[in-house]
Amino acid sequence: MRRNHLLAAAGVCSALIAYAVLARLAGRPVLVGHAVAYWVIVIERISVYGLLGVLFSFLLPGRTAVACSLVISVAIGLELAQLLIPDGVHAFTDVLQKTAGGIMGVLVAQTILSFLPRPPA
Repeated sequence: MRRNHLLAAAGVCSALIAYAVLARLAGRPVLVGHAVAYWVIVIERISVYGLLGVLFSFLLPGRTAVACSLVISVAIGLELAQLLIPDGVHAFTDVLQKTAGGIMGVLVAQTILSFLPRPPA
């Protein structure tokens, strides 16, 4: 049952990220306001993709490379999908920030999982 909850949470998190990335500029959700500092946006990207990395890592325990590749593919795929949007803002630094956040989330979750007791086989 726990796996179903993790799968649903990862799906909802992915859908919300896709909406936030692919929505029109006027319809995008904002964290603080319209005039935010750039570091707030960077922290927002890193934390959101970090959460996605944690969810993928808990969903796939012990498979660090698979979880990292999933987060990286989501970040690159959504950034490439922004090319199709007329007012989409895309940059290589965005991809680097998103993948760094996702990989940090995966590594944090794998560290947590390494300290948890394993269920009996």
